[in-house]
Formats: sequence, C-alpha cells, structure tokens
Amino acid sequence: MSIEKFKIGIIGATGYAGVELLRLLLAHPFVEVAAVASQSFTGKPISDVYPSLFNICDKICVSNEEVIAKSDVVFAAVPSGISQELAAQCIQNKCIFIDLGADFRLDSEEEYTEWYGGKYLFPGLHEAAVYGLPELFRHEMTGKVLVGNPGCYPTASALALAPALKAGLIETQGIVIDAKSGVSGAGRSLTQTTHFIDVNENFNAYKAGVHRHTPEIEQSLSKVAGRGVRITFVPHLLPVSRGILATCYAKATLACSEKTLRNAYENCYGDEPFIRLLPSDKEACIRNVTLSNYCDISIHFVERSQTVVITSAIDNMIKGAAGQAIQNMNILLSMPETMGLQMVPNAF
Repeated sequence: MSIEKFKIGIIGATGYAGVELLRLLLAHPFVEVAAVASQSFTGKPISDVYPSLFNICDKICVSNEEVIAKSDVVFAAVPSGISQELAAQCIQNKCIFIDLGADFRLDSEEEYTEWYGGKYLFPGLHEAAVYGLPELFRHEMTGKVLVGNPGCYPTASALALAPALKAGLIETQGIVIDAKSGVSGAGRSLTQTTHFIDVNENFNAYKAGVHRHTPEIEQSLSKVAGRGVRITFVPHLLPVSRGILATCYAKATLACSEKTLRNAYENCYGDEPFIRLLPSDKEACIRNVTLSNYCDISIHFVERSQTVVITSAIDNMIKGAAGQAIQNMNILLSMPETMGLQMVPNAF
C-alpha cells in the first residue's frame, strides 16, 4: 500500500543550498519533489547542472509560479530581497513557505533596512513568520506556515552560547565570536575572494565586526537571555568546501563554574537529537559533522581568567541551511523531527 506524500518544491534549486535540499529530500520517505526552479537554468534538466543527479533526478527547471502551483511546501534558496513576493504567493496558494534567505530572519524592519538595504513589503507576513532554530524556538513554531531559516553562522553561534546566557553564567556584553566557514558558505556565484587561486593555501578574516549576520545572532541571544546582548562577530574564510567552526568567548559571572556550565548545557540540550555535547577532553571540529545535521559543542571554563570558551561545529550546508530547513518542515508537518536526516557524519 503506497502512502500519499507531501509535494515539495524548491526555488533556487541549482544553488549550493538548493541542490543540497534536493539531495536530502530525495531520500525523505514521506515527501516527493514535485518541481524545481532556477533563474539561471530554466528549461534545462537539473542533472545537466549537477551530473551527480543523472538518472536520479532529471527534473526540468521550471518557473517559480509552476513550483508554487504544484507544491504543499516550497523552499526558497534565493538571495535576500526576493523571497517576500514568493512568500506572499505561497500563502495565497495555501502552501507552507520556508525561506533559506534572510528576508524573514529579523524581527525589526529597521535592522533589515540597515543591514540588507531592503524594506518589509508585507508587514503582516513578517509578523506571522517564525524564526526556525528548533533547539531554541521550537515552542513558537506550532501552527506556523512561514519560516525564516537561520543563517549558518547564526546557527553555530546561537547554539554555542544560548545555554550559558539562559542560565546567567556569562555576561551579556563583551562576547566575541570567532567563526570560520568553508567556501560554500559564500554561495555558487564567484567573487574575487572565492576563486580557487585566492582561497587555496590561504586563510583570512573578512567583514570584521560588520557582517550582516551580526543582528541575527544578537536577536536570538537577546531572546534567550531576556535582555539585550551585544557581540563582536568576526568571520573567516577557510580553504575547505564546507563546515563552520565557531569559537565563542565570554566573561563568566560569579555563578559560573565548570560544573554549573556543563549542567546548563545538559539541561538545555540533553534531549536534542542533533546536538552532541562533547566530553571535556574533546574539541568540536568540522570533520566530525560533515554531511550531517549535527552540531557538536565543546564546553570550557578557563578559571584563571574567568572566561567561558564554547566551540561549536556544523556543516554549513546541512545544519546551517538545507538540513535545518527540512528539520523545520518536519516540525510543521507533524512528522518526527529527525525524518530524512538520520545520516551518519563523514568519517574522513
């Protein structure tokens, strides 16, 4: 007896996050990819763009409108500024919309304008949207049909710091996040800094203190802490394809000790299927989470300087993008949260 599957559409299917969504959804037992769209490759089979999909998924890239018409759930993996119109069409068509871009991540239109240069075209949609970081805001997702999927850096950073802030074990000011990402985080379009010759055997910081993920991280952490949090966020580009390592530094409060710190993380994440709290003698690293939806977290209390150091590692294309989007879909469709995401991390 066959089961009726949810029809899924992907807009922006030929970008890195889009094709990762497709790869994962093809293995999901309760969904069917109904249609895919690509602005650059309309009319071409997606397997022409990604030959690894040959004879697995040879769907023709169609228009955004056709994707929306055929789908129960639409994922949009497109640049900021594009998703608002798509969301409006999806809601009118009574399908769930999950945005992997930035249009529905920020609560404040002023901050969106400051950091992204755009306006909220449909204020009602933004009020109805939910920020899809399940481990922190799962309770806000019930009954929602519009999700702003978090950025990759904000996912790694917020998951690293949230339990310590929630328990009052670190100061809310003076937090430093030193994060490194693989080149896929920059997207499929080339820039001068992402050419092989510029990335290979190189390592550099960029947009120090002014990266547009800053307000998103501060928003999540402020909600958890119950008061305003300010961070210094410095991203770096690693000469690897995928992965994020975020090392976060914060001043400990008087309530902090090695025991209270670990207890706080165990209380928050002990039952979370995709968070692995590492033993005190282990360090999070990107290799151990590659090709998985896991976030590995290592916890350190430096007593001599009264500093808390938390390191988190994720695959930026999965937990930082496509995998988390599917995790959110599972929640909205009342399916087991881990469905389609039970992959074992890459061994080497």
